[in-house]
Amino acid sequence: MDESVSWYMEKKVERTLEGLAKHNIGGFYVEDEIKLIETLQDLIPQNSTVGVGDSMTLFETGVIEFLRSRKYNFLDKYRAGITSEEKKELYRKNFSADVFMCSTNAVTEKGELYNIDGNGSRVAAMLYGPERVIIVAGINKIVNNLEEAEKRVRNYAAPIDARRLNKDTPCTSLGYCIDCNSKDRICNDFVVIRRQFNRDRIKVIIVGRHLGY
Repeated sequence: MDESVSWYMEKKVERTLEGLAKHNIGGFYVEDEIKLIETLQDLIPQNSTVGVGDSMTLFETGVIEFLRSRKYNFLDKYRAGITSEEKKELYRKNFSADVFMCSTNAVTEKGELYNIDGNGSRVAAMLYGPERVIIVAGINKIVNNLEEAEKRVRNYAAPIDARRLNKDTPCTSLGYCIDCNSKDRICNDFVVIRRQFNRDRIKVIIVGRHLGY
């Protein structure tokens, strides 16, 4: 990365970590996937029950395979042969998990987390239930404010994710959101987390790479 660009991103990350801290949300920065896994080993005690939400970032960084090690009781929604009913049961078990892991659609420099969800299972566990929530996000998820966050999700992340999921929505052909009423619409729950009541219940690990959508 160009030195000046690197400096710019460092300042952006610094502001974001400061913003998270002001809102009782723990913030970390790691350079790459290796440092990420090392940080997770420190944050997640062995034998913890760990659930996850839908996240390409967790796959790209090797977190899913890390959780499949025998160190944890992993509520693996991605295991081969799982049925829709079994997956629903895992969603319910996420609420009593020791740790819930996911990514976020956007994080503002003020320390706000912005997410849009399809059925609410991810954002619900972020809000309440699990003892700890660990969010992994690439530097591409950092935005200036909530207005930018919504634009990013509606016109970038959501169309790409809808296409990945083979949804029959206008955005999968247009490439941007028209606030549709499609039966396949995945933009149903709009959630902003501005602050945590319990300090550091939510921890955000920013990785110095472009990850996920």
